Amino acid sequence: MNWKTTLLLCHAIVVLLLILTGCADGDKELKKASGDGDSTAEEQARDRSTKIDDTEKPEADSSSPSTNDSGEISVASDENDSNEAITNPQSDTHSNNTYENNNLLAEYSDEEIEYARIWLQLGPNQQIDELNVTHIPAGTPLEPEYFPVADYPEDVTQLSGSRIADGSVTYSSNGDGTINVYNVPLLGRWYGGTPPGENLGEAAMRETFEEIISNTEEVYVDPGDVEAVKRLIELINQ
Repeated sequence: MNWKTTLLLCHAIVVLLLILTGCADGDKELKKASGDGDSTAEEQARDRSTKIDDTEKPEADSSSPSTNDSGEISVASDENDSNEAITNPQSDTHSNNTYENNNLLAEYSDEEIEYARIWLQLGPNQQIDELNVTHIPAGTPLEPEYFPVADYPEDVTQLSGSRIADGSVTYSSNGDGTINVYNVPLLGRWYGGTPPGENLGEAAMRETFEEIISNTEEVYVDPGDVEAVKRLIELINQ
């Protein structure tokens, strides 16, 4: 190989190296440009997505739970206003019944209502023709005809029917819805209506009377059925 051939070969090698170097640099610039473009496109897509989310995000519902500064969860709802207008039908029914009951007895006195309620609760016979009311002042003997040896310590009231078989209720009122019941019969009806014999004696009868006075029974008077109370009031005779 002569020197001219060698020189041409070296020149060709140098040119080839320059070409290869230029291609490599071009690939790097192309990749860089391509990468920047992809990044920009991704950023633009994310921006568009964020704007869409912000635009389409619904406003907070006033009825949904919210958290206050103390961390407690509260619920605001228009249903609260409507619930306040709802009343308890059972309470309304009770109020109406009470109002109607009071109207039925409005024309009668407290004493008349008391007499009827007591007989309705304690009267031996409910099928009576009339309800007799007798007021007995304090100091009156329990049995003035045969043994006037013990007196009532307070004013009492005696209720009875028109017949002996109807029985009686003798009591004093405490003014608080309760009464003191005296376990005494109608006058002259001690021991079945037969006058006490000589064998009983005054001392025995005194002991019996004092025991009755000392052992009165305190009873709460139930309001009772209004219609039944009204019926008995209309039978009162005093």
